[in-house]
Amino acid sequence: MIGGRLLRIGAAATSLLGTAAVERARATAPERSQLPRRLRLALERLGPTFVKLGQTLSLRRDLLPDSWLVELSRLQDNVAPFPAADARYAVEVALGRPAEQIFAAFEAEPMAAASIAQVHRARLPDGRAVIVKIRRPGIRDQIDRDMRALVAIARLVLVLAPGLRRYQPLRIVDEIWVNLRKETDFRHEARNIRRFREAFREWPTVSAPDAIDDLYSEAVLVQEMSGGRSIGDPSVDGPRLARVLIDAYLHQFFVAGLFHGDPHPGNLFVMPDGRLCFHDFGLVGYLDGRTRRSLAVYLQAFVSKDAAWMLDAAVELGLLGGSIDRPVFTRGIEEILSDFATRPLKDWSLAEAVLRVARLGSGENLVLPQNLVVLVRALFLVESALRTLDPDFKVLDMLLARGGAMMEGVLRGGPPTSASTRLKTEAALAAQDLPGTIASWLHRAQREGGGPLAAMRHASPEAQLDRVGNRLALAIVTLGLYVAASLLMLDSAGPRVLGDLPLFALLGYALAFLSSFRLMRAIARSGRL
Repeated sequence: MIGGRLLRIGAAATSLLGTAAVERARATAPERSQLPRRLRLALERLGPTFVKLGQTLSLRRDLLPDSWLVELSRLQDNVAPFPAADARYAVEVALGRPAEQIFAAFEAEPMAAASIAQVHRARLPDGRAVIVKIRRPGIRDQIDRDMRALVAIARLVLVLAPGLRRYQPLRIVDEIWVNLRKETDFRHEARNIRRFREAFREWPTVSAPDAIDDLYSEAVLVQEMSGGRSIGDPSVDGPRLARVLIDAYLHQFFVAGLFHGDPHPGNLFVMPDGRLCFHDFGLVGYLDGRTRRSLAVYLQAFVSKDAAWMLDAAVELGLLGGSIDRPVFTRGIEEILSDFATRPLKDWSLAEAVLRVARLGSGENLVLPQNLVVLVRALFLVESALRTLDPDFKVLDMLLARGGAMMEGVLRGGPPTSASTRLKTEAALAAQDLPGTIASWLHRAQREGGGPLAAMRHASPEAQLDRVGNRLALAIVTLGLYVAASLLMLDSAGPRVLGDLPLFALLGYALAFLSSFRLMRAIARSGRL
């Protein structure tokens, strides 16, 4: 079976390579190329795994031209639903009891069917309306089989076309494989829902339907049913909801570190009470603390129109990597900023700026990890949704007005973290242990007949003690003062000067510097440094 599947995939790949060779020989203009359409049709013929593969590739704005992205975005999960009896059996196996004990009612006809799963309406015994997301039987095995075949084809293609290595196709295929396995494990989606709801627990303007306790597993997810009006409905308060949406994403990017990666109009709707509801957490992005700081710096550099700063921020964020020709890349970013400067402020796009910087260097510096791929997609979709809600919405104005405090908190480190707590603890312990450590070192040196005390056999006791004493004084006084000043800086205690710096910490550093300088000068004069 694997052999026949490999032949089908290989035949499709060979056909596409043949088309590419013919178009290259004929010097076909990119806008007249048939390759994007043929790729979409080939993926649809190869079945659900490759439809998902194409949909995932449609996220890769950093790799593919716009014409390819448009064509791949047309891929649809046009698959027939699997039988209701199979759906009920899958639910009973996954949740460990008969469907009649789980649901008061279960609709046999699915409300939606896709390549990975299908969704049924149901009602719980307590009367709550829910949706039941059921993984398509055998889809995990099919994905693994198809992806192994794709890896084999990719290796062969690299042998025939080594120039493609710069796009790291094997790494991309491996990323897609990992993410497809996550997407088919509904426990990940349930955890994402819970994390999102926790992040917005105190927000009266944002909602997400919860996963039902004890009713989700790897293959089944039971979730509250929720509905409302589309964000494109003329009756909704677009300007208000635009502010809610930008606030929600600023909170996701710079505070929660988890964000909804697919905010297209089908996944956003307005509930009857006016809350903005997020639906479908199959695609979620994650930003660790370092990435959040880098994103905040990049945004500030973009708003400041500082090309050199943007380049540094892009490298730190991970948009660019490898060998960087700074003058060339700085000029490229200056051209991007000049282009934006000619547009009305409402047409400025952070998403476009991120993507255009990532595309600098004709693909030689493409290193986007998956979290940034999802980030770029989310940025584009958020900006599109904002303009649907309010065509005159000025994204940058709102980012500065609403996001300033969040970004400042990220850049300054926000509230005390485990890292700062650890530093304070370790510094205090080091200060406590310092005298004992030095005494132990002196004892060991004397016992072993080496170290600074051994030289007493060749020099006067007074001279040697003077030398050792000076060194110990320098170590103890300097380290003690610097540790104390650092603790004061971390605690941010007392009055502040020079903007926002703790006065007592600055005094501590000044005393430490003066003490070090005086001791260094005295030791240097003695000739025994």
